[in-house]
Amino acid sequence: MFFLFFALGIFLWWKDASKPVTSVASEVRFVIPRGRSVSQVATSLHKEGLIRSPLAFKFYVQLTGKTKNVQAGEFQLSAHFSVPEIVTELSKGPLELWVTIPEGLRREEIVGRFVEKLEMKEPFASQFRQEFLSTTDRKEGFLFPDTYLFPRDASASAVVKVMTQTFDKKVDGDMEKAIAESVYSLEEIVTLASIVERETKTDGERPIVAGILLNRISIGMGLQADATVQYAVANENCKLDVQNCSSWWPVPTLDDLQIDSPFNTYKYSGLPPAPIANPGESSLKAAVFPEETEYLYYIHDPEGTIHYAKTLSEHNANVSKYLR
Repeated sequence: MFFLFFALGIFLWWKDASKPVTSVASEVRFVIPRGRSVSQVATSLHKEGLIRSPLAFKFYVQLTGKTKNVQAGEFQLSAHFSVPEIVTELSKGPLELWVTIPEGLRREEIVGRFVEKLEMKEPFASQFRQEFLSTTDRKEGFLFPDTYLFPRDASASAVVKVMTQTFDKKVDGDMEKAIAESVYSLEEIVTLASIVERETKTDGERPIVAGILLNRISIGMGLQADATVQYAVANENCKLDVQNCSSWWPVPTLDDLQIDSPFNTYKYSGLPPAPIANPGESSLKAAVFPEETEYLYYIHDPEGTIHYAKTLSEHNANVSKYLR
């Protein structure tokens, strides 16, 4: 008898808790950030006034086995939906999807990320890729790496506009002032930042490496940055089949160091003619505010720890100690 009354109580609670909050049929934008649990989604829905009870939402999702159906992204929901209707809408998939662009990618890699994460199908995927690469010509370095929310059918030009606007916002007043007072142009600073991004592993080492690269330029020494050779080699190897390139950052060989490209900083001194990747905020700041240093060399050991040297003999000793 007790179990019967208990079950009846649960049923009556569920019947009331799962009802729509209101009868007004107005839709609102609801965004689920990446990594949110069902419990966190339930709390957000309740705070937004879209459900009566977070517990009722969690109970229904777990009971129906739809925990994994609730994806991150943007949805159009209404407080006149019941809990089952809310879950149904969330299970359909978001209208807009999160796309994370890591620091240090080339534009060819970035477009691949958007095609994949926005779940594009042919022929739209090919059209998007072609438009993106055309629109971003001469914009390498200015496509700011970040986590973005875009509709599945976003146009390439709209995506590029948002990414370049984000870049503009990240270059704040202090950075703009420092660049204006520098002997380098904005594009040269971004070029340096792109090399720093690819050549470093931590925020702490980036200003030092930027200072080292500028030291090399000031004495007429080649930058000798492997990342620029990787960029040059990939340009040559992948120019005929951008979509199916096996590696945009191949490990350079001794022969690769001889490639005749203005991006080969072993062969040509000074900065390359354009950025080689799209740097993040810490690399941009490192290029704008490099650390003054007496170092001219650096290497990373197999564990990723960086080691600096002031002279070639010190550098060779580091190579023997950490890489051989």
